[in-house]
Amino acid sequence: MGTLYIVPTPVGNMEDMTWRAVRILKEADLVLAEDTRTSGKLLKHYDIRNKLLSHHKFNEHGTSASIVERIKAGETVALISDAGTPGISDPGFYLVREAISAGITVQTLPGATAFVPALVSSGLPCDRFCFEGFLPQKKGRQTRLQALKDEQRTMVFYESPHRLLKTLHQFAETFGLDRKVAVCREISKIHEESVRGNLNEVIDHFTENEPKGEIVILLAGYDIKSQKTNS
Repeated sequence: MGTLYIVPTPVGNMEDMTWRAVRILKEADLVLAEDTRTSGKLLKHYDIRNKLLSHHKFNEHGTSASIVERIKAGETVALISDAGTPGISDPGFYLVREAISAGITVQTLPGATAFVPALVSSGLPCDRFCFEGFLPQKKGRQTRLQALKDEQRTMVFYESPHRLLKTLHQFAETFGLDRKVAVCREISKIHEESVRGNLNEVIDHFTENEPKGEIVILLAGYDIKSQKTNS
């Protein structure tokens, strides 16, 4: 029986690829890619000449069974996404679950993921945190925000640049303008930036400066001690 490898890829800087990741992608019988055009550029950069097969959120339910059968037959398969670690707000979970159910060995390589460097550089507590990823765009969005109102851990969100201000305003309505926040964008890229302050200050910044690139939002948790002191 073969092995399923989950292989992180750089979120920005090509130098963040690990030697082991390059080796696995060269040695695998098949590489599954979220977007073969995006991943093709990465493989070309590292002179990885391997077969790419599309595996994304629109086809993973239909293709996972055949992939599992190929691994059971002895093939080694590597899964990558457009950037970062597969399964973290990217396709991957369904295939991993199916592989485990079939008794296949799943090995996940350590490597790049956007929220870890953003969290550590935010200046907010990172000993305990909760990862929320992308909030629902419409249905269930307000319900989810209300459920997080008393969350004491630092909260981690992913957001697109064109929805950032709307999200920050919704955060202000739910958590208050004084809640601390850090917005980190373009992690590991040339124009990497971290904007820190309270929600009011960060909203002002991005009202004057149009946000661009991939974005991670770090929101401070509810401070019970502070509330008790003020009450």
